[in-house]
Amino acid sequence: MRVFSIFVLVMMALSCVQAPALGAEWPALQLQNPLPKAEGYRGIWYSNQTQKDEYVYKYSGGLGTYCAKHRPLAIYAPKVNKTFFCYGGTNEADNTLLHMVSYYDHATGTVSRPTILLDKHTTDAHDNPVIAIDGRGYVWIFSSAHGTGRPSYISVSKKPYDIDEFECVYTGNFSYPQPYFLAGKGFFFLHTKYGGGRRLYQITSPDGRTWTEPELLARIESGHYQTSWRHGNKVATAFNFHPKARGGLNWRTNLYYMETDDFGKTWRNAAGQKIKLPLTTRENPALVHDYYSKHRSVYMKDVEFDSKGRPVILCLTSGGWESGPVNDPRLWETARWTGEKWEINTSIVSDNNYDMGSLHIESDNLWRLIAPTETGPQPYNTGGEVAMWTSTDQGKTWKKVKQLTRDSKYNHTYCRKPVGAHPDFYALWADGHGRERSESRLYFTNRDGDHVWRLPVKMTGATAKPEVVEW
Repeated sequence: MRVFSIFVLVMMALSCVQAPALGAEWPALQLQNPLPKAEGYRGIWYSNQTQKDEYVYKYSGGLGTYCAKHRPLAIYAPKVNKTFFCYGGTNEADNTLLHMVSYYDHATGTVSRPTILLDKHTTDAHDNPVIAIDGRGYVWIFSSAHGTGRPSYISVSKKPYDIDEFECVYTGNFSYPQPYFLAGKGFFFLHTKYGGGRRLYQITSPDGRTWTEPELLARIESGHYQTSWRHGNKVATAFNFHPKARGGLNWRTNLYYMETDDFGKTWRNAAGQKIKLPLTTRENPALVHDYYSKHRSVYMKDVEFDSKGRPVILCLTSGGWESGPVNDPRLWETARWTGEKWEINTSIVSDNNYDMGSLHIESDNLWRLIAPTETGPQPYNTGGEVAMWTSTDQGKTWKKVKQLTRDSKYNHTYCRKPVGAHPDFYALWADGHGRERSESRLYFTNRDGDHVWRLPVKMTGATAKPEVVEW
């Protein structure tokens, strides 16, 4: 990877300009500071691909914390004892996607009024933002685009641990953003670029303003979806691929994994074998499990690590893309690297491909999953009722220890874990009707699942205590 010329670097630092590393020419975004505040917490409602049956959509609902390929959405900052988070919000008219930034103050038990960073001028939740915090405490928001039809942005707070004023430092184009700040190195940014399918790329930056040119990681047939996470200086990605022979993008299968501990210079599989990039063939050293031959679809959910830094991948497999019982069984599966081989286990069943939860590995003998695994008020639509599961045998079996929501009006969707999650703020999600446009509220829970809190839809002051929901 080569670094841009000094001239381009200086120009990028001075203003929010188009950066060739990430995409097309777009006008610079000028943020009007201080930024406006929302009156409260409203999530975006979104749907994708209609069906001619009672289930109406391939996926749909309150998707403010969508999607699994956007991460992270929340980060705990120990220095100020706050969990900062972002989400896809909307206004009262529910007609546009607003990128929202907020925080939960663990000392006071309050949330701030959300800052409206920008209007994305779409209702497409694929444009939802993600968040990062650098070594000095500055809050970074990476604003996605769904494909090449709209611009993407990178914005940074003007003060550490502050969400009132931001500066846009980059305008370009990227999809499914997954940025990680590594101390002493800078930003490591995994993302997708459209063109000849969905292609996986990496770029890096010492300061968030100057970026290396994109390096292609994978381009197998029609492309990929990926999910990633970091462990110390290691960043790992797990991904599937779209086979051309089976109808393209609605088919996604196989499970791949690779990791880097040297800021993207070298990628290896779980066994330590160096991988030659880009990956272009279905059979390659990153392959974890062959679902292609079994005609099983693979939906990526999460990546975690055990005490030895060995990966565990969480995914959901099914018989096809359509909502409804036709593609049952939908199985939550974990792929664990034992140090010698991949061990695949499953024991939880869901009813929609886009049910999404987060895996916490608290010790080698305690794994915790928070996910909408239970049937909701709109069965076989995205999400459902949220449950907490634990495993004490590294994913071989799971026990449902608590059902966190019940008798809900809407399905709950996309339970997301913060980076360095504090026990008091362990998962964030939204709700929404699975078959028709509706309001959408946001929720969080603690590690023990003692309570579920709903974030206030309307606030009268600068901060407010979330409401404890009695189910």
